[in-house]
Amino acid sequence: MPKSKGALPPAAKKPSKKQAAPTNDEIALRAYHIYMERGCTPGDPVQDWLQAERELSTPPSKKRKTKVVSIAA
Repeated sequence: MPKSKGALPPAAKKPSKKQAAPTNDEIALRAYHIYMERGCTPGDPVQDWLQAERELSTPPSKKRKTKVVSIAA
């Protein structure tokens, strides 16, 4: 018995939870926060940018801890 053309076997679907790439504004803001966390001391802005990109591109883990930073005047 020939198979009909429209009857294809069901494809195994993988859940696609692809995270959208961070925008330049989001990266810039995170890089600025990294600078502030460093105490506003001079550093390498390119390294801050790359660190911010890595942090924002990595999917958050379930046990991700947030760091609270207080800034004294």
